[in-house]
Amino acid sequence: MTAAVLTPGEVTGPRPAARPRLARPLLALPFALLLVLAVVGPLLAPWDPQSVVATPSSPPSSAHWFGTDTNGMDVFSRVLTATRLDVLIALSVTVLSTLAALVVGLVTGMNEARRGPAGIAARATARGIDLVQAVPTVIGGLVLLSFFGREPLVMVLALALLLLPVQARLVRVEVLRVRSEGYVDAARMSGESEPALIVRHVLPNASHAALENTSAIFGIAVIFCAGLGFLGVGIVPPIPEWGSMLALEATDAAVGRWWGALFPALALGLAVASAAGAARALFAGGAR
Repeated sequence: MTAAVLTPGEVTGPRPAARPRLARPLLALPFALLLVLAVVGPLLAPWDPQSVVATPSSPPSSAHWFGTDTNGMDVFSRVLTATRLDVLIALSVTVLSTLAALVVGLVTGMNEARRGPAGIAARATARGIDLVQAVPTVIGGLVLLSFFGREPLVMVLALALLLLPVQARLVRVEVLRVRSEGYVDAARMSGESEPALIVRHVLPNASHAALENTSAIFGIAVIFCAGLGFLGVGIVPPIPEWGSMLALEATDAAVGRWWGALFPALALGLAVASAAGAARALFAGGAR
């Protein structure tokens, strides 16, 4: 048996990076509709979502399709308007945490085994990621929002920070795997610079797991945004937000006035389910 020997002039091609494709396009349709609704929803609201427009806790009717809440505000208009805020926060958290995770995961994965300051910093960063991930997201969100305020930007930054370790660990593990592949060693032996090595070989092949996990991050962000609102530390009422709407209507729902809580809960559940469906549409059929 003979073993193939790679010389500096011979660089084996990398395994092609997995590229998402629409394996089941119909599964992505609900998420696409959710994004459209987030853009145009407030424009379709028939009533001012922050104004008292009818008798409090009125049941669904032709004038108010989803009824009115405890304060007499139109639930349909508030659900539509809240869609933009909740989806925008979740999308921002997903994009920000994933981009930051790509940087952190690449830096730690490429330098963790090295000696000297770079290796020490990479290992310390990896341990810091583990430490942040050990903090329950709800508790971390409560603390950060209590100190820095309840504005949407603060919520985005807080949730992105708390969810970053999930993505960063995925990237780091994939970087450690990819950097040990033969084609990466061959590229290094051929004299390819470290930045070129990362851009051409490591990043395309190490980012797929984190990209595939973005639907889960989106769903988690939606749930925790609503959860913080439900606990009273999220977006300040009367700004429409699904979680704060659920908290406001919890008492009414307990005595049979279900409409004020049902429709925000349905919107929340459909948002999470549509993101999962979009992920299946992109990745269930494999990558090419």
